[in-house]
Amino acid sequence: MESKNLIVKSGLKTLDIEANAILDAKACIDDVFCTAVEVIFEAKGRVIVCGLGKSALIGKKIVATFNSTGTPAIFMHAADAIHGDLGMIRPEDVLICISKSGDTPEIKILLSFVKTLGNPIISICTNKNSHLGKLSDHAIIIPLKEEADPNNLAPTASSTAQLAIGDALAIALLALRGFSPEDFAQFHPGGILGKQLYLRVDDIYLHNEKPEVSLKDDLKKIIMEISSKRLGATAVLEEDQKIAGIITDGDLRRMMEKNLDINSITALDIMSKNPINIQKEELAVRALELMREKSITQLIVVENEKYVGMIHLHDLIREGLI
Repeated sequence: MESKNLIVKSGLKTLDIEANAILDAKACIDDVFCTAVEVIFEAKGRVIVCGLGKSALIGKKIVATFNSTGTPAIFMHAADAIHGDLGMIRPEDVLICISKSGDTPEIKILLSFVKTLGNPIISICTNKNSHLGKLSDHAIIIPLKEEADPNNLAPTASSTAQLAIGDALAIALLALRGFSPEDFAQFHPGGILGKQLYLRVDDIYLHNEKPEVSLKDDLKKIIMEISSKRLGATAVLEEDQKIAGIITDGDLRRMMEKNLDINSITALDIMSKNPINIQKEELAVRALELMREKSITQLIVVENEKYVGMIHLHDLIREGLI
């Protein structure tokens, strides 16, 4: 029990310290921050993010966030940079250098060379009097009070704050660009987020059969249509092909509970009127929302009020939307 209390106490203290570090980092959102965002926004090239140790790992995450939100970026390890990788920097690029101390030997050597190239240098560090703080054009100084490590050595709160500042830069740039959900989907075509933003109903329903019966069709025809088309339902159409209703597996079960004369039953007798439908050009995620909202597993698909097909909850599961 004593060890559990120690674990809980340590975990909570870590989160408190890191949360406070992020709150303290709000002081970084100042004129320097705004100028840094504008420099990146107006640059014709890429953002080169560099760092060493834990700051390098944070830098890689910041690069990933930049790229996914429309700011072209690449990562350059500070140690590799001074052994040949400086060649990846183009004249039109902007450098973001991340370092807690700002005084590591690799950072010092790197800065001396980048200064000769003339690229704008933005820094994220905790010491404005460091080599990095002094030589960078736009120094974003994190007001770090303490690390979560009891020895105040392991980068924890500092790296958390670095990551938060990187996110703040990326989202500020996103806001300036008017980055839309469609833009986001363009950079995430293979993931679930992307599918939520680009996958449409007409990408799905065309792969399904199109179950349909008329108002006067008998029970045998209804069951055969539902069974053969494998969607658990069929649309019921009027003579002019307008949608009159829908019959699902559930409707058939409820009909059997009423002890009706199955020899005289028609689609008109058991269908549900005014079925929920969705336009074929709607996003598939909207179809999922409707199914959840109405507690149904099928949706009739329409185009200008004309029945064109049907989608099932299983289609959305197969696409990974659930």
